[in-house]
Formats: sequence, structure tokens, C-alpha cells
Amino acid sequence: MATTLEVVLLYLVAAVLGVVACRSLKLPPMLGYLAVGVLIGPNALSLAGDAAGARALAEFGVVFLMFVIGLEFNLPKLRSMRKLVFGLGLSQVLLTMAGALLGHGLLVWLFSFTDMPWQMGWQGAVVLGGAMAMSSTAIVVKMMSERLELESEHGRRVIGVLLFQDLAVVPLLVLIPALHSSGGDMARALGLALVKAALLLTLLLVGGRALMRWWLTLVARRKSEELFVLNLLLVTLGLAWLTEHAGLSLALGAFVAGMLVAETEYKHQVETDIRPSSPSWKGRMSVST
Repeated sequence: MATTLEVVLLYLVAAVLGVVACRSLKLPPMLGYLAVGVLIGPNALSLAGDAAGARALAEFGVVFLMFVIGLEFNLPKLRSMRKLVFGLGLSQVLLTMAGALLGHGLLVWLFSFTDMPWQMGWQGAVVLGGAMAMSSTAIVVKMMSERLELESEHGRRVIGVLLFQDLAVVPLLVLIPALHSSGGDMARALGLALVKAALLLTLLLVGGRALMRWWLTLVARRKSEELFVLNLLLVTLGLAWLTEHAGLSLALGAFVAGMLVAETEYKHQVETDIRPSSPSWKGRMSVST
């Protein structure tokens, strides 16, 4: 069995080769990542062996990517996007699921003219529609970031839809196992999940700003670059863990962490610290004393 270091090296070598090949063919690097992941993953050549370890590495990448994207947003900008998130995003999910149900009804009608009945029930159509309504936030955001389209009008629309999809994971995960229960039980389960998610996000977005500013100021007074970066990792992974255990996604927690940091006076300092060309710590720490 391959060690963790060998798995990491294998994926790094494969990623480099995949990106080089895509660049040579003038294709997006994301296609290279996907191709080599499929090729050496557990469902093809299975070179990595440890599928759980590979998934953990992939989740870390998504978390840090969404933290960086969250730095570009703040609460006023998010409020200005509420119509995109809860309007366009909700419409996309509902229309996709409605399309799956409509397609199911059409297939049932067509198969009624044959001797072979259509096997999938409406519950299966709901599950299929929910899966089709979801997109990969990491892949879409990465491609738009490379094209510098996040601040464009269509970029804001795409981000709004992706944010709602991350929020829609909660009711969908509750809805799927409850499809065969009574309507009252299903409504109670969905209501409880929505209340829990709303309370958590409200606490993070409303109370988290003051707490984040206080904590980063406290850490910054130690004038240690290592301590500051370690605390950024702690905050990002901690919020990702919190949202995951609340039934939301890791990506949403990391995005919220980035947004909360963007609300503080340390936003530009954080952006400098997470770039490879980060200058010396000296002279960049501005602390309110």
C-alpha cells in the first residue's frame, strides 16, 4: 500500500503532466486535473490506492480555494447579491428538479404503450433532479477566476447560483431519505434542517465579524507571521468543519471564513501573506493599540 507521501507525489506528478498537456493543446488546466484524477483514481488504474486519502487532499484544496474567493466578497456585496442567490439560484434548482419530474412523467407515458413498464418512481426522479441541479463550486469558480470573470455581471450571477446550491444541499440531504415517509414527517424534517442552517449562518455572518476582528487583532499584536498564518488556517478549517457538521458543505464554511476576514482591516495583509511572493513581515503589521 502506498504511503501518504507517495500518494501526494503521484498526484502532483500526474497534475503537472496533465496541465502541461492541456497547455500544449490550448485547453483549460482544469481538464487536465480532471483527466489525470479519473485516470489514476480508484475507478480506473487505481494507482493511488488510498481513495479516502485522495478525497481528503481534494477537500483541502476546495476549502482553501473557497477561502480565497470569500476574501473578494463582504457582507454588503453579499446583501446586494441576495436576489441572485435566492432568486436566480432558487429558480435554477427548482426548474432542474421540475424538469426531471416532467421527464419522468413523459417516460412513464411513453412506456405505457409498451409491454415493459418504467421502473423508476417519482422519488427517484426527485433524487436525480436534485443531483443534476448541483454543480461543482470548486471547478466553476476556478475556471472563472483564471479568466478574471468573477467580478463581471455573469460571474456574479454564477456565484449567486453556486452559493444557493451549497445552501440547497441541506434540504436535499434531508429530503432524500424522507421521500417515503408521510408528508408531515417530511415537512418537520425539512423545517428543522432549514432552521438549523439559518441559525448557524446568521450567527456566523452577524456575530462573526466582531469576533473575527477581535481575534485577528489579538493575534497580530504578537507580531509573528507564522502565528498569524496558523490562525488563518485554524479559522478556515474550523468554520469548514463547523458547517460540514451542521449539514452544510465544507466549501460554504471556507467561503464564510474568507468573507469574515474581508470585513476586517487585515484583508490586504492576508491576501499578501497567502501569495508566494509575500514580502517580509516587517513593516506590514498595522495594529490598533
